[in-house]
Amino acid sequence: MIFQDEFELHTYNHGDLQDITEQVERIVKASGIRTGIAHIFNVGSTASIGTIEFEPGLKRDLPELLDRLIPPSRDYGHEQTWHDGNGHSHLQATWLGPELTVPVQQGCLKLGTWQQIFHIECDIKPRQRQIVVTLYGD
Repeated sequence: MIFQDEFELHTYNHGDLQDITEQVERIVKASGIRTGIAHIFNVGSTASIGTIEFEPGLKRDLPELLDRLIPPSRDYGHEQTWHDGNGHSHLQATWLGPELTVPVQQGCLKLGTWQQIFHIECDIKPRQRQIVVTLYGD
């Protein structure tokens, strides 16, 4: 069986980290799938999906780490082409990736006690994001 649904997410700024576990869990429950996988995908090239212990320290640490590793700069090829200030946004999002796959067991996401699904905005402005969740299983 395959089931697909989506939800919208409003982001506020570069580095905005949001816990989307609850929204994904609602879709898993609605699917009726008991055993399988959930694929979570961010539509767009300047945001990412992953897992983290969603707590205040890491909410600060992850965006700061990304900016240290891939800082804002006018030297990126993207900047030289488009001059829009978000070359680093594309690179950060590409590095982390737009998707995540999580096992589904007994009708629930199989996540660790301190493991939540996050969405991080890498773009330099607020965005309206579309998150697509596709479930495969029985």
